[in-house]
Amino acid sequence: MSLSRVNTSAATLTKNRTEGSIVPASGMCVTCVDGCIGMCEIGKSAYRGHEVIYPQPFGVITTAAEKVYPVDYSHFNIMGTAVGAHGIAEDSDKAIFPSVNLEVRFGHDQKIKFRYPWIIPGIGSTNIAKNNWEGIAIGSALAGCGLTIGENVVGMDPEATIKDGKVVDTVDLKNRVKLYKDHQHDGYGAIVVQSNIEDTRLGVQEYAINKLGVEVVELKWGQGAKDIGGEVKIRDLAKAQLLHKRGYIVLPNPTEEFVIQAFKRGAFKEFERHSRVGMVTEEGFAQRVQELRKAGAKYVFLKTGAYRPADLARAVKWASKYKIDLLTVDGAGGGTGMSPWRMMNEWGMPPVELHSLTYSYAKQLADRGEPLPAIAVAGGFTFEDLIFKGLAIGAPFVKLVGMARGPIAAAMVGKTIGRTIEEGQVPVYIERFGSTKDEIFVTASELRKEMGDQEFDKIPTGALGLFTYYERLAQGLRQLMAGSRKFSCAHISRNDISALTREAADISGITYVMDVDKVEAEAILRA
Repeated sequence: MSLSRVNTSAATLTKNRTEGSIVPASGMCVTCVDGCIGMCEIGKSAYRGHEVIYPQPFGVITTAAEKVYPVDYSHFNIMGTAVGAHGIAEDSDKAIFPSVNLEVRFGHDQKIKFRYPWIIPGIGSTNIAKNNWEGIAIGSALAGCGLTIGENVVGMDPEATIKDGKVVDTVDLKNRVKLYKDHQHDGYGAIVVQSNIEDTRLGVQEYAINKLGVEVVELKWGQGAKDIGGEVKIRDLAKAQLLHKRGYIVLPNPTEEFVIQAFKRGAFKEFERHSRVGMVTEEGFAQRVQELRKAGAKYVFLKTGAYRPADLARAVKWASKYKIDLLTVDGAGGGTGMSPWRMMNEWGMPPVELHSLTYSYAKQLADRGEPLPAIAVAGGFTFEDLIFKGLAIGAPFVKLVGMARGPIAAAMVGKTIGRTIEEGQVPVYIERFGSTKDEIFVTASELRKEMGDQEFDKIPTGALGLFTYYERLAQGLRQLMAGSRKFSCAHISRNDISALTREAADISGITYVMDVDKVEAEAILRA
């Protein structure tokens, strides 16, 4: 059985001619016919070349890998029990699922507090992020959860002012931070500004700290979707030339005359902007952490990707050594606005394997008495059952789950519903719930009461979509936790899940389902 889909995918807008008869190894049609117009990925590559490396169409999609890994989170089940309660009195009138406390606090010296145990780990300069930022930022702030502004936002902003190689003013970053902070209340949540090589050279994080009042910054080593720097597509020649001038890798070179003429002729319609890959050293890492704290950062995070185990060990060890407040570990295949499609499917450590190693490495340090940061795991999380399993597999070190595609999808749907309301053309599928946002969004009445009519009416429907999705996740997670008799996130343990296969048990160290409670059960039977 092949684990990968090759040569045809909705992500690359390609398909096989003989859809029922495909060669498993190559993904080619069993009979490749002279005269075919080239609907498959090979065929499309014959005339569009490197354009077919990326998921399409850019700017209106998010994408994640199709690869079926030998072990994933569906290979674990949540264990419930009929006895006891942790974090609340053993009283059936008190131990009810609405009483489950999902609040999380973390940080070395001062504590950040989130209402829910999840964070959006980093959405940056892609169009899909920018076009939905209003809903994502306001919804995250209202929910009291963390949101990370990803890489290259300043460098991509044509209205940013850069003097002597450093940013002194922005439009986009300033707006992104403001949208979140203006709707943050009761001290819950955090807006995080991430930085890659180009951002660091531009002084983005220092600007965010000193000019925008940002308290939390994140160093980025990588992500699960790809093992190179970020990339986007540019459809405007002047912007491509501006980014080239700012030092980005832009392909093809937008300053060469034959490229300019080819673009104007319509020979190609998009430039590619690429970021550089990092060269991590302990000395450089330590220096940068010190620089950020000296600049005024109250919290410093680190995000790493699905690199080989030695790199994960470096991340865990250095995060401990230099007192990083949150380490995010992102497994392979995760979501993206634009990453090379084959790379997304075929590189890196899958989530279960990577997160299991993260637990193992963290435990080694903890057993030696070394300090640990809070840890977030990411890579395909979307619903409450996955969130529970992610928290459990890394307990007690994992405090948060990182997810982006699910929240973006919720914000996009909310935005789309809002547009149909304004146009008076609510689809029948949705119209059965009503024709106004108060009727359609189930959380609207609660928010209206809390915020008042004037403030509520300003809330975009994209934010309502995200807030309502989060409300569903929270209630579902409370139900699962109550069933396991865990009434706060701090009480979730690795014993709360079981492995359904021997392979999953061997990889994760989680007990095989037929061995769960074996000693205790035998003792009960002998009594």
